[in-house]
Amino acid sequence: MFLFLSKLLDLLLAPLSWGLLLLATGGLVRRGRARLATGLQVLGGLTLYLFSTEPVANLLQRWVEADAVSTYQEGRTYDAVIVLGGMVDADASERSGLPEYTPAVERVLRGFELLRSGRAGAVLLSGGTLDTRPGALVEADILGRQLELWGIAPERIVRETRSRNTRENALESERLIRERGWTRLLLVTSAAHLPRARGTFEAVGLHPDTLAVDVRAHGFYPHTGWWQPRASNLSAGSDALRELFGRFVYRLRGWA
Repeated sequence: MFLFLSKLLDLLLAPLSWGLLLLATGGLVRRGRARLATGLQVLGGLTLYLFSTEPVANLLQRWVEADAVSTYQEGRTYDAVIVLGGMVDADASERSGLPEYTPAVERVLRGFELLRSGRAGAVLLSGGTLDTRPGALVEADILGRQLELWGIAPERIVRETRSRNTRENALESERLIRERGWTRLLLVTSAAHLPRARGTFEAVGLHPDTLAVDVRAHGFYPHTGWWQPRASNLSAGSDALRELFGRFVYRLRGWA
């Protein structure tokens, strides 16, 4: 039920949904309430425009990444690096027959670098699937095969394939970590996701060092495309809002 509600909230928290809802409501009330209808439609148009501009998207991204603190110690050798899922495009992978990734692929790239350099003895890949079909692709399995192709020995790769969200990432990882007796841990995930992930792992008794990757926010500087509306900005702002709301829900439920 929680997973279903979280997906519904994803829809409701998107500025695209707000703008379309305002535009549609304005159209429905136009007869007999012309001024109200016009106001709603103007507000809907402004919502879509503002959230699709780079300054607004970047402001939201900076907000969501503000508390992403990396405590990674370069001189330390970790028992394991925990790489959280969320970087595999399962639908595209199924269609192409090859691993297809989202921009969050930096998570597994950093994990690979730590393994290759000897800074981590093993990797724990945490990521299952929401797809209930038999034979559905599982993210941790895809990432494990990718690391093996890059030359990482199979015995250094531990797959956690049951989790479907950050809370389950932490619960399932804690079980595997306890079984193996690992104590020196490094948690790797996107900068926007790191504060919630760190708090969730701490809530189950794990206190890993952290490494923020996939940083998306940048400095503010005017340029020719600064105020041009783009779908990519609308998507980035929506992701930031969903993450901020996710933190609120996790704290409310005592998960972080």
